[in-house]
Formats: sequence, C-alpha cells, structure tokens
Amino acid sequence: MPKISSVTLSVNELQRQRLLALQTEFCKACNFISPVASQNRCWNRVALHHLTYRSLREQFPDLGAQMACNAIYAVCRAYRLLYQISNAPWVGQDGVRPIIRFAESAPVFFDRHTLTVKPGQLSLFSMEGRLRFQLALDEQVTQYFAQLRLREVKKKKKNGQYV
Repeated sequence: MPKISSVTLSVNELQRQRLLALQTEFCKACNFISPVASQNRCWNRVALHHLTYRSLREQFPDLGAQMACNAIYAVCRAYRLLYQISNAPWVGQDGVRPIIRFAESAPVFFDRHTLTVKPGQLSLFSMEGRLRFQLALDEQVTQYFAQLRLREVKKKKKNGQYV
C-alpha cells in the first residue's frame, strides 16, 4: 500500500481565498468547541458531538454539517494526544487542564465526505461549493484511494502553498 505524506495543490487566487476562509472558520469552530471539551473533560468524539453539535451549527452555519463533525474530531484528537502523556506537567495538582487554542494556521481535517479523489482530480469541500483540482497521481495511488476508506486528510498552508 502506498503511503502519501503530502501533495501540493496548485491553486488559483479564488481557490486560495476559499481555502483560507474555510481554514479560518474551521479554526474558529475548533476554538468554540475546545472549552467545552476541557470543562467537561470530554475527548470522546460521540460524547463531544452530543455536547456541542447543535450550538456549533447555530454559531457556524456556513461551515456545513460534515465540517462541523470534522471540527469536533479535530478537537477530540488534539485533547487525546495532549492527555495521553501520563503525569503531564500541564495538568495541575487539582486536575485542572488547559484549554487548547487552535491557531489560524491549524490544519483543516477532511474525510471521505469532504474530499474525493478521482483519476486526475481532487475535489474538496469549501463553504462556497466544491473546489476541483487537477491532480496527477499514478494508477496505483488512485486505486488505493478507490479501494480503501479514507481515514484522515489534513489541509495546511505551508510556505504559501496548500499541502
């Protein structure tokens, strides 16, 4: 099975603006969810979904239902990674845990509903509609995406490019 670490997307100005708007809104949504996760000590995806989904959708209607779920996932993932370390120095004696803040440069998480790979093309969700990119992947990689369930894809901006 091939492993893809990153693919650089060639974006035009309109696509860049739409991806940046999505990244900004996704970050705001994560920062909206994060205090709830911390206060409730909840980094279980389903439980946090029940705690936050309705208010998240009201607060960020343009983000869309699936991206709201992906933001919940991103917050759960961040807290799980942070607290897997036993006796972490950032957990106080009284068990108080810090609230994770997501930077505007934090990656956006996509899943099989918000990202599609087809021969020669990548399609991504944006708040203004799907964005389509020409993507030259060899046949083996294309088949890999077609056969296996997409688990996690992150979009991040690096040196002015989206990878």
